[in-house]
Amino acid sequence: MDNTLLYLRESLANYIENDLCKEIYRKIESNHYESEEEFIEDLDDKEMAYLDSLLERELNYAKNVGDDTRIDQLTEVFELLF
Repeated sequence: MDNTLLYLRESLANYIENDLCKEIYRKIESNHYESEEEFIEDLDDKEMAYLDSLLERELNYAKNVGDDTRIDQLTEVFELLF
């Protein structure tokens, strides 16, 4: 699995009680995406909007704690959303 998707999966795990988040998490788990681009292409509009919101929160958190690696990885997905 792509490293970027591993970081995204870890972030999604923090919100797994949300049904839409759970669906996105399952997509990552059950499919063997070779890249974040391939993953993004498999999302519907509702999933993309949810992920956009979630990634904004996760990126702000990563910036606050100074986790540059997490920022870089999650930004890769964030930039592909729209």
